[in-house]
Amino acid sequence: MKTRHSSSHAVAVASGIVRHRTGIVIPVYLPEHIDTRYGETLLRETVGTYCEQVADPATICLSVDGEPFGSSVARRLAEDFGTLICVAAVNRGKLQAVAEGVRTLSQNADLAYVAVVDQDGDHFANELLNFVRAARHVADHLGDDRILVLGRRISRHRPMGFLRGELEEFADRILLDALFYRAAIAARPLRLEYAFALEEFPDFHSGYKLFSRSTAERVFLSEPQFEGVSEACYYRHACEAVMVVEALEHGAYLGVVNRSTLNEQPVSTFGLFDLSQLVADKIIWPCKRLHVPVSFVKQWMANHTPRLLLHTLAPQGKEQLARIRQLVIAALGGEKDTDARPILHPLFV
Repeated sequence: MKTRHSSSHAVAVASGIVRHRTGIVIPVYLPEHIDTRYGETLLRETVGTYCEQVADPATICLSVDGEPFGSSVARRLAEDFGTLICVAAVNRGKLQAVAEGVRTLSQNADLAYVAVVDQDGDHFANELLNFVRAARHVADHLGDDRILVLGRRISRHRPMGFLRGELEEFADRILLDALFYRAAIAARPLRLEYAFALEEFPDFHSGYKLFSRSTAERVFLSEPQFEGVSEACYYRHACEAVMVVEALEHGAYLGVVNRSTLNEQPVSTFGLFDLSQLVADKIIWPCKRLHVPVSFVKQWMANHTPRLLLHTLAPQGKEQLARIRQLVIAALGGEKDTDARPILHPLFV
């Protein structure tokens, strides 16, 4: 009975935090050449379901990434639901939208957490309670409010497709290597006891994240750390890596919870990008930010390429991975002539 009462109390506390002390940023980006009506429908469903979870819709901020890219839709929804809205003058990428949304919500002193969720109807509001429960679990055990909780997709391949699922695994594995490298060089052990129970590498690039207030402010309200990369790399391609790396650099503990996804994403802007550059940038920025020598990055790519099923898709898969490798090495200052060798792989499996 004691355990049941304690668990019930924890759920009640977390539910109260979701309703009254959790802000939610929904980045809005509706390119002109897609079906804006369908995008608006998904966004309306997303906003509506999150409004059901909170006591005050003004704890939700629709943050538009560029005036021409969904501001009229977002204004209609903000008026209909009573949410906050902020609109960036120019389009830079998701990271800018999240930062502006956090800045807007930071004016509410009652908020203890900030969730970041995509607009696409694939980040379910009813699961936010689990994120807050996980965050409270870490905080209660450690007495530390610096926390980032990732929403782990049970499958990357089913919602995103084979190619994107494989490439996100590649980027996730290398990001974990880079974080371990940084931890060793800084003599600061990487704390993953709340993140490693589900699989051997976290779903860093998931678009569903919960930040404690202190972590959100340090990540999103600090000066951008471009590390010599382009705005597109920083704000658009590597945005999820930036959120993770900066949170951990500021001392956050990392937690992970499972989250549901649709079997196939209803809408995605993934096809609008140069795929090779997109994935390369997910690797380039964190390795620059964490001061990883190119020789280490080359070896990590060599380590992880053979384990991907994409590597067995010849020639398309091998060519894609080779192109990403070339872009990463060039950006990190590697020698092109000596880096043209094919990735080695074992003879037997």
